[in-house]
Amino acid sequence: MADSTKPARATVVQILPPISALKPSVGSVRLHALCIFFALGSLLWGYNIGILATIYVSPGFINELNKPDASKQGLITAIYYLGSWISYVFLASPASDFLGRRWACFVGAIIICTGGSLQAGATGNRAFSMMIVGRIVAGVGVAIVSTSVPMYQSEISPAKIRGRFVVMNHIGLVAGLAVAFWVGYGMSFWTTGNGFNLSWRLSILAEFIPAVLLCAGLPFTPPSPRWLIEKGRFEEARKSMQWIRGVDDTNNADVLEELDDIREAMEIHRSSGMLSWRVLFTNKDLFARMWRVALLHFMAQMCGATAMKYYLPTNFIALGLGKQMSLLAGGIESTLKIGCTIIEMFLVDRFGRKSTLIVGCAIMVVALLINGVLPQIYPNNLNRPSDYACIVFIFVFTFGYSIGFGPNAWVYGAEIFPTHLRAKGLCLAASGGAVGSIVVAQIWPVAFQNIGSKTYFIFMATNFASMIILIIFYPETKGKTLEEMDNLFEKNKDDAEQGDGIARSTSVASPVAQEAVAVNRKR
Repeated sequence: MADSTKPARATVVQILPPISALKPSVGSVRLHALCIFFALGSLLWGYNIGILATIYVSPGFINELNKPDASKQGLITAIYYLGSWISYVFLASPASDFLGRRWACFVGAIIICTGGSLQAGATGNRAFSMMIVGRIVAGVGVAIVSTSVPMYQSEISPAKIRGRFVVMNHIGLVAGLAVAFWVGYGMSFWTTGNGFNLSWRLSILAEFIPAVLLCAGLPFTPPSPRWLIEKGRFEEARKSMQWIRGVDDTNNADVLEELDDIREAMEIHRSSGMLSWRVLFTNKDLFARMWRVALLHFMAQMCGATAMKYYLPTNFIALGLGKQMSLLAGGIESTLKIGCTIIEMFLVDRFGRKSTLIVGCAIMVVALLINGVLPQIYPNNLNRPSDYACIVFIFVFTFGYSIGFGPNAWVYGAEIFPTHLRAKGLCLAASGGAVGSIVVAQIWPVAFQNIGSKTYFIFMATNFASMIILIIFYPETKGKTLEEMDNLFEKNKDDAEQGDGIARSTSVASPVAQEAVAVNRKR
């Protein structure tokens, strides 16, 4: 009997994997840790958005700003995106290119806190003016942070799982929204003593907590290897990539190959004269990327998500919930966004960017249709099941956005441009999102005041149009290295050959350029 059990025991031993196989690699741990840490910047961004939604229903804020009407609320919301647009176009790209992704994020966080201080200090006859100035300043900082974070995450991640790590940017954003709603909900109970005047101000100033943690840790993170290569600091790039990938061998073949691919692609683009931001509009290949990402960011805001972020408690109040209950529902909704975005983190690299974008749009179309139709059939909150159904489908809308536009607009934009133009391209494209946010922020409160739930039909139509545009015009980028995007967008081979000629004819050609040309000839 004892002999007969020996083969079975041996089989069990063979089936069980070794413990070492279950342990994540050093490189994987470091990559996850870096992307999660940089998501603190996105959390700061999300908190900046979410906290305004809670103070819109704060009695102290309403009193301090002399009961702002729908148009003034729309201006406070929209002016923030004017600051973002200015920064995207004129400041965010130079900051990321000159300072690097890390230090640009550092500067952006300080600017956000400066804007928050101005908003929290709004008082007296100048309260509205201080809110406006503070919102503009905060918008400038958010534009820098919101582009430098996904750029860094994209540039340090391997191609096959890059989408997962860039989605962490959006997880940070929705975590910031959730934290803001819970802070607002908690502060709503502070109604005694100085609570009336201080609760909304302290809610804004709470953003200093993630900002300080972010700024304290950023100097200790490695710089982007791609940015270092762009600056000609090749030895530093090798050390940075080696540390991120968790390898000790200075001659590791995978690390050296990855760095060589980056250098080659960068030198070919440079030798072709594609350095200025103007080339994003004059070069056919790059313009094909530029307009797609800009339109994607515009659609990501025109889908109605901006309104849901800023006016969520107001929307819940319109469906019959009380103020504190609406803040509670907003906190639950924003918390669920975190789970939905974590799900998307695993979907985006398996099913691709395009598929999840289209499915997300379809879900939002249905959710907006329900929210537009039911209040027309059962007006004035006369039918409670109808109101509850609308609330449920606001949560459904959240799921659609969280697996679609929310993370994918940044994933797609962060990976589609060549390294030396990535900051310029992403910042200019993100300005399209700022324009969309300005439009939505101005339309939503005024439209809701005048046509009620029919406002949802406007954004339902934009989502349906977005589905068609995505199906026809957007190629899938899943699994492509950042250097393989040229082939995806059918880069003209004559341009590359012309670039080789320029590099060969340059009287003082760098060794890197010569190496890039040699590799290109072999191919």
